[in-house]
Amino acid sequence: MENRKHQASVKKTTSFAGRFFAYLIMVIFAIMTVYPIFWLIMNSFKTTREFQLNQIGFPKDFTLSNYVEAWKMGDFGLLFPNSLIYTGGATIGIIFFSLLAGFALGKLHSRATKPIYGSFMIGILLTTQTLMIPLFLEVNMLGIYNTRFAVLLVYIGSGLPLGIYLATEYIRSIPTALIESARIDGAGFFTIFKRIIVPMSKPVSTTIAILNISNIWNEFAIINILVSKTELKSLPLGIYKFSGSLSTDYGKQFAALTIGMVPMLVFYIIFRKQITKGVAAGAIKG
Repeated sequence: MENRKHQASVKKTTSFAGRFFAYLIMVIFAIMTVYPIFWLIMNSFKTTREFQLNQIGFPKDFTLSNYVEAWKMGDFGLLFPNSLIYTGGATIGIIFFSLLAGFALGKLHSRATKPIYGSFMIGILLTTQTLMIPLFLEVNMLGIYNTRFAVLLVYIGSGLPLGIYLATEYIRSIPTALIESARIDGAGFFTIFKRIIVPMSKPVSTTIAILNISNIWNEFAIINILVSKTELKSLPLGIYKFSGSLSTDYGKQFAALTIGMVPMLVFYIIFRKQITKGVAAGAIKG
């Protein structure tokens, strides 16, 4: 009896120690993640002089003038809606075409399936830097330079390789019997896609959206070569203005960075449950 009690006591101690260190690591990681965001937002309410004198403490007098001036100087009134259009439109397009291609490649097999699938997988290995010059030349040849259509087209195309890979692998796990039953009942492929594939692919759609929303919102290099008109640029290009002659105006610089960061924070806070469920379900199903 005494031996059993001793073993139980050792197990409880070990279990408590394990939980303690696990929570300690998570708390440290959370602090390391949250503090830079808190520091940035806190200093965005300081004047440049106050920041230079006190970079760690709270601002003595909170000022919103940094945000007002940064909004005007960065043309954020024009660029903010553009970022919403590019991010929302491109993400919807990537999800739709990824599911469409995933359905064809995962369930409608033919001789061309493997070569087409392999060509998309090559796209995952390509980096933005290797595509910039060819994209610029192609957009000019097509006559769509300085258009929102060109930006959306490139964003959708660049997001498709990974999206198609995730969608194809997920849709392959959907029982083929469901599709065969629908075909026997007279349903066409588009009806099957609309009524069966899309509803059952919500988890992988969420995963694709998460991967692309933040990337497109923060994307700088591609859109910088596709448009030159201010009214067509996105938020990162406006924030870039504060890295030149305004690089030492820390108050406005921090305010501009906060304006670009807050929408993503709000997005993850509002949809955190759906994001967690989508990623977990997608990972388990895949």
